[in-house]
Formats: sequence, C-alpha cells, structure tokens
Amino acid sequence: MASPAASPAASAAGAQRRLGAPEAKNRTVLLDAAEALMREEGYAAVTSRRVAEKAGLKPQLVHYYFRTMDALFLELFRRRAEQMQYYQELALRSAQPLWALWELNTDPAGTGMTMEFIALANHRKTLRAEIARFGERFRREQIRVFTEAMARYNVPFEEFSPTVLIVLLTGATQVLVQEELLDMTVGHRETHEFADRWLTYLEGPRALPEDWRSAAAELPEDVSDQD
Repeated sequence: MASPAASPAASAAGAQRRLGAPEAKNRTVLLDAAEALMREEGYAAVTSRRVAEKAGLKPQLVHYYFRTMDALFLELFRRRAEQMQYYQELALRSAQPLWALWELNTDPAGTGMTMEFIALANHRKTLRAEIARFGERFRREQIRVFTEAMARYNVPFEEFSPTVLIVLLTGATQVLVQEELLDMTVGHRETHEFADRWLTYLEGPRALPEDWRSAAAELPEDVSDQD
C-alpha cells in the first residue's frame, strides 16, 4: 500500500530540518570561518570548500546549513550589520556621540569589512538590496543624532545640514580606511587633524573612556539629553 503524500507544511518543515537549525553550533562555526576568510583574504576567498576547510568541517555541511553561497553571505552580512548597529547605538548614547561616531567609522576592522561587502554586492543583487536596507536605517539614525547635536551645540544649518555632514563623514572615513589598507596615507594626517579640531570645537576635547563601546552600554537611555 502506498504511503500517503506528505503535506506542504510537513515538506517545508523537513526542508528546514535538512538545512540545519539556526542555532546549531556548526552553523556559527561556519559563519565565523567565512568572516575570518573575508577579513584575511577578501570576499573572493569565501568559497564553500575554503569555508569548510577553515572551520574544520566537511564541505557538504556548508550547503546543509546554507542552501546557496548567497544565503551564507546574506546571513554573514546580517550578523555583521546587527553588531555594527549595536555599536552605533552605543556611540549615539555616549557622552560625546560625534567623537564616538568618528572613531567607530574610522575603525579599520569594521570599515574594512564593510568595503568587502560592498565589493561583493556588485556581483550579488540580493546582498546589494540588503546592504542598502541596513545602510539607510543606519544613516537615518545618524542624521537624527547629528540634528540633535547641532541644535545643542548651536551650529548654524545654513551651510551644512546634518544630512550633508553625515554623507561627508561616511565618505571621508571610508576613503581613509580604504587608502590605509593600501598603505596610501597622503593627506590623512591633515584630515584627522581637521576632524579633531571640529570635534573639539563641538564637543570639547575627547573625554571618552578607551573602552567606551562597553562602558556606553551601562548608560541610561536618555544620556544624550543630559548636560
């Protein structure tokens, strides 16, 4: 007697099990391996074979947890974006949000990975859409904080709006990090000095603790409204 056909719901559940549970340890190990490869050798080094080799697992496990390499890259980007969003929230809640944002955006490790994802997105449309979605969310939040800061510091809006300043800051920090990775540093010292002068003018000398990324997490939610 033939066995009854599986229901659509059962089939979907079975497919999900075959892909591996999201919380599975091996899944995290594979993502860690992919991130390490991207950081050390660039996105082109992230293949299923290299990821499995780096993770010390069998190659078939890559496609057990991720149906395609696009799925792996998407999950890797989302994990990284959520981490960066967390750090941005800490920066915006710190006592000197503009100083903190500048330091966060000029961090070679973080910005270097962002540049890798942007380069990869030129070849993968799905990733491009996800980067744009997260990027617009980050920028809207940065503009909000810059608007509040400029009002608090009595900076005139006639020449530079918060939106323009955020775009200029983002572009400048990406160029600085990208060129430093190429050992090209002409003009960098002057640019950092210019940023230091304006940040000091707006928020005073840098007074953030060196571990502000963890220290800011302990601050109350309304810290940005305190004098």
